[in-house]
Order: sequence, then structure tokens, then C-alpha cells
Amino acid sequence: MTKRYVSLPDEAEAGMREFIDEVDRRLSGAEDTCTVVEDVLIDLSGDREAYERWQNGESVSPAERVRLQSYDPCNTTLESEYYAEKDEEKFRRSKHLQWLWRQFDSLPIADNVEFALRFRGMLANHLFEECGENCRFFKGISFTYGHNITIGDNTIVHDDVHLDDRGKLTIGDRVSVSDGVHVYSHDHDVVDQTEVRNYHTIVEDDVRLTYDSMVRAGNKVGENAIVGARGVVQHDIPAHHIAVGMPAKSAKIKPGWEEIATPIEEAGVNRQEERHLEYDLPEDFEVFDEFQRDLQPSK
Repeated sequence: MTKRYVSLPDEAEAGMREFIDEVDRRLSGAEDTCTVVEDVLIDLSGDREAYERWQNGESVSPAERVRLQSYDPCNTTLESEYYAEKDEEKFRRSKHLQWLWRQFDSLPIADNVEFALRFRGMLANHLFEECGENCRFFKGISFTYGHNITIGDNTIVHDDVHLDDRGKLTIGDRVSVSDGVHVYSHDHDVVDQTEVRNYHTIVEDDVRLTYDSMVRAGNKVGENAIVGARGVVQHDIPAHHIAVGMPAKSAKIKPGWEEIATPIEEAGVNRQEERHLEYDLPEDFEVFDEFQRDLQPSK
């Protein structure tokens, strides 16, 4: 797609670079991540004066206190915090960075596209297991942890995308993930919802996942393939195929790739179990069943 080159005024560019470089430097150093995240959110929110009043023991309302406390990610919880099999050591840091990403997106400044893309790109280098060069992340993207995500070079993730890395998620180079896409790496047992199975989900180079499509856990979308709008991937999509529908099925091969692509009639193979990720819980772990359902059929 042909696009225009857009730049900020020199003074705004300099200020943006200075701020992002400073946050990057602090996150790369030995400083406590909680402290860095707290400082960044307080200052971006314009709440430094109220925060200092609170720290100096002056009176603040209950609402102000909750707001000011919540700048520190150590005073917050995320849904993924309750997942039994998470890597506690990795989660300690990724939680703080994910909190910064989410709270940044809630601020008006997140609508400044040039600034926000660069800020999220910098955060991705600290949050993800690996993030390539020249990636662009738009507003409203959510993760499970963040630290189980690998993304290649020149990939773009648009608004309101969910990247579930409860298992493991690998996205290649030059991938386009459109608005509203969900990519999953975990699934639940159909009888016992508390039984979670984690998988490695793969989206290969040059793939396009178009609007509101979904890739279910453990599947692979092959190189240069397209998943049509609202398509639901429930098995592997071969390279160079165009898949559409619920469930998504190969409808055609991209023009020019017919001789090297898997024939349409051989598509539709589910290899989910090949990408199943086992995990162990401590023997003394106390299982918590939030549903308390009777799993036996009544007679």
C-alpha cells in the first residue's frame, strides 16, 4: 500500500525521542521496574503534584488514594495473575510492563500515533520474548503475559487485537494483523472448564490475518497465507492459501504460487496436538475451581 511520509515538528520530535530513550534506558538498567512504571504513569497522567502531596502525608480522598496507588503495578492485579501454571519469575517483570502498556493506552496521549507507535515498540522490546525491528503496534492490543510472544521484523498489529500467550505464540516477519483479530495459544476441556491445555501457535512470514478473524490454539497459518474476515482457523492453513469461513477452509491459492503450494484438496489437516505444551504444577498446589460444577451427568 502506498502511504505518505509523516513527520513531527522538530521540537516535538526531539522531546519524544528524549522521553522514550529515557524510559528505555531505565528499563534496561538495574532500577526496580515497578518504580520506573510508576514514575512514567504519574508524569504522563499529570498527577505528580497530587502524588507528592499524598507521599508527604497530606490528606487525599479515598478515590485519589486508589488512583495514586494504582500507578504502581505492584498494587494491581491482572487476570493472568490467577493462572496456576504461569512462570512466576517471568511474570513479575512482564506484569509491570504489561500494566504500563495498558495504562498508556488509556491516556489521551496514546492517540498521538507517531509517539504511541514508537513508545509501544520500545516497550515490546522489553516485554516480549523477542521483538524484531520496525514493528508497529496500534491501540488496544492485549496479551496474556507478553513474555511468551516472539514477533519478527516489520510486522504490524492493528487496533483491539488480542494475542494470547498463555502457551507460546510465534509471529513471523512482515505479518499484518488487522483490527479485532484474536490469536490463541490455550484451550479448555469441554467437560471440565478448569482443565487448561496450552499450545504453541504459529503465524508464519507474510501472513495476513484480516478483520475479526481468529486463530485457535495450536494451529499454524503458513507463509504468505490469508485468513479472510471473521474466519476461524481450527486447523493448519497451508502456505500461500486463502482461507475463509467458520471454520476457515482453503478457498483458493494465491495467483502465482499454484505450482509450489499444497493442493486445495490436501488442506485442512489439524496438527494441534503436535504443538501441545505440557506443564507441571507443584504437588502441594491447592486447586481452585471457581465454577464448582457437577461434572457427572445426572441419571
